[in-house]
Amino acid sequence: MKKTLGRLAGLGLLLLAHPVIGATLKITGAAEGGAANEFTVKTQVLIIMTLLGLLPVLVLMMTSFTRFVIVLSLLRQALGLQQGLPNRLITGVALILTMLVMRPVGDQIWTEAMQPYDQDRIGLEQALKIAAAPISRFMLAQTHKSALAQISALAGEGKIDKPEDHAFTVKLAAFVLSELKTAFQIGCMLFIPFLVIDLVVSSVLMAMGMMMLSPLVISLPLKLLLFVLVDGWTLTVNTLVTSVRAY
Repeated sequence: MKKTLGRLAGLGLLLLAHPVIGATLKITGAAEGGAANEFTVKTQVLIIMTLLGLLPVLVLMMTSFTRFVIVLSLLRQALGLQQGLPNRLITGVALILTMLVMRPVGDQIWTEAMQPYDQDRIGLEQALKIAAAPISRFMLAQTHKSALAQISALAGEGKIDKPEDHAFTVKLAAFVLSELKTAFQIGCMLFIPFLVIDLVVSSVLMAMGMMMLSPLVISLPLKLLLFVLVDGWTLTVNTLVTSVRAY
């Protein structure tokens, strides 16, 4: 049981990919003769219970899920389909696209960090450092330099020559800030054609004196027709996936 819990805790920490955690959570009660330290059962259970609440959110923050779910939510708002596209559907589509985009990073972490650790060829701390490398490269590829400089200044870091030398938390915060900016930029571009349709419909209805008729009743079918004719879902998915820069 101890070995199984250790594997589960190690997998969670590898997904979290923070090199400092491995050193922080080490147990000092090691066997004599300089043997490698291992987690006790109580500590492993504590790690697993903590990761159940924190790990999903942190992992999603280190991927393109934030960008995808915001853009899809803005697209739903632009189409006027608040009830037609449930939140679960938006979240599911964003999660599937995230899995598609993050597959190379996940494969690299699995082959270079998780499998050697599971086979006892490397230790947990070394596995954490290996797992953090591809995630850091991915986040830095999507991060704007201005956001990285701003977060670094807020964190009180000194002069750093290479972006890779920033602390993991600094890179994560800058990545999230950049993802929000990119998502709003893409969402704004998707919003413009539907906004034009709403303005035209509202102007026509006011010119005809039909002010009691809601413009949404007329504009919604027109927006759906335009979205279908231009194959909107294909264009949206292609835009989201290609907006992620290769690392």
